[in-house]
Amino acid sequence: MAIKFTDHGNPIPNGNLLIVDGFNIIWRWIHAKKYDFQFDFVRTVESLAKSYDCGNIVVLGDGGSHYRKEIYPEYKANRTEKLADQTEEEKQQFQEVLEEFDLSLRTFQERGIPTLRFGGVEADDIAAYIVQKREDYNINEIWLISSDKDWDLLVQDNVSRFSTVTRKETTLMNWDEHYEVAPEMYLTFKCLTGDKGDNIPGIKGIGPKRAAQIIEQYGDIYDIYNSCPIDSRYKFIDELNSNKEKLLLNVELMDLVEYSETAIGKHTKVVDDILGNYI
Repeated sequence: MAIKFTDHGNPIPNGNLLIVDGFNIIWRWIHAKKYDFQFDFVRTVESLAKSYDCGNIVVLGDGGSHYRKEIYPEYKANRTEKLADQTEEEKQQFQEVLEEFDLSLRTFQERGIPTLRFGGVEADDIAAYIVQKREDYNINEIWLISSDKDWDLLVQDNVSRFSTVTRKETTLMNWDEHYEVAPEMYLTFKCLTGDKGDNIPGIKGIGPKRAAQIIEQYGDIYDIYNSCPIDSRYKFIDELNSNKEKLLLNVELMDLVEYSETAIGKHTKVVDDILGNYI
C-alpha cells in the first residue's frame, strides 16, 4: 500500500540540500521498540526539509568502512562484539529493523528523493564528499541531519548540523556553545581525545579540557606532532610523547574531508551522476 504525505508534500527545489544520516536517525524509533517506522521516518525527513527550507533531500545509508578497516582492523570492533552478544530475539528484531530501513529507502526513491548507500562506505564519507563539492553541485546551503558529532567536522559557512536526539543545531554562529576549540581545530581535538563509539583510542589521560589546553599552547595536530617530545613532568604528556604516531593514524581515521574520496572510491562517479542530475 502506497504511503501518502499530505501534510508536507514534495519539497520545491531551491538549491538548498538536506543530507540525512539515515541509519542514525532511525535509532530514535529503535530505542522506543517501534519497528514499523517507515511512515514516521519519511514524514520526519520531509518536515525537516520544510523547516530548513531545503528543496532537495538526499538520504544516506551506511555500508561499513573498508578504508578504515584496512588501516585499523579494530575500527568499530566494539560494535561487532555487541552484535555477537545479541539474543535470538534481539537478532530477529534487528533483522526487522534492517528490512524496514530498506523499505523506507525504497519509499524515498519512489518520491524522487535520492538514496545513497554503498558496500564498504560510511554515510559520513558520502556526506563529506557532497559538502566538499557543494559549489560543483550548485548547492547554496546544506543542513546535515545526524546526532553524530563526527559530522561537525563538516560544519562551515552554509553547512550546519541538526541533531534529532538533542534537538540542537551546530553552526559556525553557535560553535562556541558546543566546543572549547575553534572549528578548524576540531579534528585535532578528536585525534587527541579519540572516539570511544568508533573504538578509536586517543592519548591516555587527555580529555576535552587537556586537549583544548594542548591545542592552545602548541597548535594543530601537525604542530603538536612536530613539537614532540615535549618536556614536561605530566604523565599525560609522557603518553603523548610515546604515542605521537597514533596522532597521524587518527588523522587518517577521522579526517572526513581529506579522505572521503579515497573512502568512497569508485562510487564517487555514482554520487556525481545522481546529484548532478538531481539538484
